[in-house]
Amino acid sequence: MLCQANGPGNMKNLLLLLGLLLLHQNQCFEFVIDGEWEGEMSGVQDHRERHRRTILTGQQQQQQQDSQIQQGFQPPMADGIIVKSYKVESRITSRFSHTTVTSSVENSGTTAQSISFNVQIPKHAFITNFTMNVNGVTFVGSVKEKTVARSLYAEARARGKVAGIVRANSQDMETFKTEVHVPPGICEFELHYQEMLHRKLGFYEHTLYLNPGMLVAHFQVDVYIYEPQGITMVETPNTRMTYFSGQTIVTSTKNKVHASFKPTMMQQRFCENCSAKGIDGVFTIKYDVERDNNAGELQVSDGHFVKFFAPSSLSPLPKNIVFVIDVSGSMWGIKMRQTVEAMQAILDDLNMDDHFSIIDFNHNVRCWSDELVIGSSIQVAEAKTYIQNIRPNGGTNINEALMRAVQMLVKASNQGVIDPRSVSMIILVSDGDPTVGEIKLSTIQKNVKRVMREEFSLYSLGIGFDVDFDFLERIAMENRGMAQRIYANHDAAEQLRSFYRQVSSPLLRRITIQFPEDSVSDVTQNRFDKYFSGSELVVAGKVLTSDTNTLTSFTTASAARLDLSLETETDTTELDAKLANLQHSFTGFARQMWAYITVKQLIAERSLATTAAKKRKITQKILTLAVEHQFVTPFTALLVESEGGSERLLADFPRDPRHGCCSVGVGSGISVAGGSAAAGIGAVAPGVGGPASAVPAASPFSVVPGASAFSGVPSLRVVYEPPPWVQVTTPAPPSGVDGALPERITIVENDPHFIVHLPRSNMDVCFNIDSEPGHILNLVSDIGTGVVVNAQLVGSKRAKGNKLNTYFGVISIYYQPEGLSVVIGTDHIALADGKNNHSFTWGATADITQDGVKIAIAKDSHVTVTINNDIRVMVLLHRVWKKHPVNVDFLGLYIPNDNNYSPLVHGLIGQFSLETEVSIYNVHQGADPLKNEATMVVKGNTLAVTRGWQKDYRHDKKHGSDVYCWFVHNSGKGFIDSHYTSYIVPHLTSFLQMHGAPNSKGHMTQEVEMVDT
Repeated sequence: MLCQANGPGNMKNLLLLLGLLLLHQNQCFEFVIDGEWEGEMSGVQDHRERHRRTILTGQQQQQQQDSQIQQGFQPPMADGIIVKSYKVESRITSRFSHTTVTSSVENSGTTAQSISFNVQIPKHAFITNFTMNVNGVTFVGSVKEKTVARSLYAEARARGKVAGIVRANSQDMETFKTEVHVPPGICEFELHYQEMLHRKLGFYEHTLYLNPGMLVAHFQVDVYIYEPQGITMVETPNTRMTYFSGQTIVTSTKNKVHASFKPTMMQQRFCENCSAKGIDGVFTIKYDVERDNNAGELQVSDGHFVKFFAPSSLSPLPKNIVFVIDVSGSMWGIKMRQTVEAMQAILDDLNMDDHFSIIDFNHNVRCWSDELVIGSSIQVAEAKTYIQNIRPNGGTNINEALMRAVQMLVKASNQGVIDPRSVSMIILVSDGDPTVGEIKLSTIQKNVKRVMREEFSLYSLGIGFDVDFDFLERIAMENRGMAQRIYANHDAAEQLRSFYRQVSSPLLRRITIQFPEDSVSDVTQNRFDKYFSGSELVVAGKVLTSDTNTLTSFTTASAARLDLSLETETDTTELDAKLANLQHSFTGFARQMWAYITVKQLIAERSLATTAAKKRKITQKILTLAVEHQFVTPFTALLVESEGGSERLLADFPRDPRHGCCSVGVGSGISVAGGSAAAGIGAVAPGVGGPASAVPAASPFSVVPGASAFSGVPSLRVVYEPPPWVQVTTPAPPSGVDGALPERITIVENDPHFIVHLPRSNMDVCFNIDSEPGHILNLVSDIGTGVVVNAQLVGSKRAKGNKLNTYFGVISIYYQPEGLSVVIGTDHIALADGKNNHSFTWGATADITQDGVKIAIAKDSHVTVTINNDIRVMVLLHRVWKKHPVNVDFLGLYIPNDNNYSPLVHGLIGQFSLETEVSIYNVHQGADPLKNEATMVVKGNTLAVTRGWQKDYRHDKKHGSDVYCWFVHNSGKGFIDSHYTSYIVPHLTSFLQMHGAPNSKGHMTQEVEMVDT
């Protein structure tokens, strides 16, 4: 915030300030209109109740600041202007923030003066309200359709007051400005804006620009964060306010954070001898959230849903990159030095799975390599040398350079050089418009669109402000990419590297997020070309009335060598109940986030519309949503009016003077020249701004007069229709979970109890294996099919009696022909193929397919692994109370008898795939009257067996169902081949080697030993 006294004696200061603003090419729309203030007092209390925000100030903090004032440390004044308080509060709920900036300023002088309220806000934010109270007169803001707002403003223009936004040439911020000309008294200002936090490089970042203009008696910043899933990390780096380090207090719980910054006037000084200038810097808070699984997070509140999808623990997809670098004369100097510096680090990131090449262009186009090459250390070193020797000169031939880049990717794809599951991209770096060859931007855009394949993406980086960024953004969006402006300063290299890091690790392709039919409507974009590590995909929509309180989402995607189908469900009433009991949450976040995303996507769609009729249709949709949700957009205006409407201010959008080929503005903003007899100020003209953005999150405003009365302006009636990318309802894809296993199968449960089912004999035989924790037992070893199933034992927390029970803690299914292993633990499921490693939790239902192997995860229940539709293995999860003194989580194993093994199969379970002849006789009552005893003859051995029962937990995980069997003592001795210790192997992928002749059925039944893979 800036307070500026503009009395008659300060004309020179004002002109100097305006000159500086023009030199900095900011669009400043502040001026003073002739008039006196009227002392209306009606409705003041009602307004304050409507817009009051609870901002907590500690009693100790207040007393300390009051004590400073009593001791003579008074707030500084600028020509009688005192900033009495400056408070900022942000409430962030589920990545959506509502920020309120309030300030109280006093004119303690004897004459009327101008007071400015200036707030820098993020460029991607939407202003939602502005109110002010000037000596008891309250002005309340509202967002209206532009023509309506202009007409109302013309009817009752505020005298001596203006409002607007300044588009500054800064990286992330722009400035809201209001100026009022007031007699002695107090002005109170309150600005509201909302934005969605985007995840980049693994965290969310919320930024507040703090500049009250002087030391403030009561300075306070509060950021409240609530994330239902939990918060994993929070930081307040504040690198641009290092002299205030250590003054931020952060308190947190599992899912809540409160960051507080309340410096006293003494602490606000940025140097020990500074007496007037106070805080001027950026307050930043970074955080990330807990993610239980790769299926994403589904939240429902206020009749709307938001799906967050940010999987991790996946191996990156290979990349194919063509770097297209502008080396025209305008790149000479710092731009080229910073580009070369960035490219050195970017090239170092490439690996042997990646392919790349470099094209540099001025009036000519040169290729470092005419074909894509592997990202080996030798090729990278040669490319770095080439980059270092570039000397910028000449013109700019963007069209030919991009055509050459696309041809290079097409050739590599046609020749099978690149992996069909890899990600192919062009990264364009340029600082200016085309001057050689094809220079018409719309033609270049059409040319690129025509030759780009669906699997290619274009990313555009515009350096400085000479480039038509709107064109770069359009051409990127139209080709499944994005654009970013790089500011040509000392950290341009870091900006380039940061952008590359965002796209350097693609994890998924062709992502689709769907919902059951008739469960949702008005869904935002739900199909995405790529997902990059550290980012997040967000889909929102409305929840339809249903008989159930459960909403389910289905996500499908392709990763490195595997296809995914993930399922998430949530209770539609649970979150609202939690939010109702939280003091500092943003209860309407889901509704506003849906509108925010929809408006942003509509603006992007409008920028790509090819006809005026399509643009008008999309504009009407934006207007309807923006007015309903009170967003100030390029197509709406903020009308600020006094109670009763006797005085009004208006914030509106002007046409950007550097709009390029594809302006998204709806018309020219009209600046007003006025005079102030009291202040002696003449006409003030707006400054000159920079180029427009194809997706203007918040564009510059001007103050605009209208021409007609409110009663004569008909209401704009627009029916919202979903844009083309919206699917109003989407059918749920079929579940990939395999059908139920047969009722009678072979089971291993508990500590561990083997239940071998013999179908021909209609008999179940049981035995235990009493081994030690850490031992790996081979269950199935089939060299013929290349399948091995091993299980590692885990011990209970302590012995029960004299015995330490052991359970299956890890089960591994290894498919040797593809080198693919599925390792199932009690906390996660890992999939590895020797090159890629992926990890999934038990927290979500998922289907994964790779190289003939299907993994079906049923949430918190079981995993079924199917190999070539011939062999199935099901693993059941058993959870116990974490604080149980003895028991641990463990796994159960279920294998059907109809698996198609080869005759070479063996293992503790595999050896019974070709059923062994078993006979039971001499059944008699045993020592326990409930358990008969008998004699078993098997494999030439005569064994004493006992009738008993074990448990099958497939249908009842708590109690299980009884399976009656004949129990073989001594760890199955005589029933299994050899001793059980022969089945202990060193690794989860180890096979067994069999010795001896096959039996009459060709089944090996003799000694076994381990073969390590």
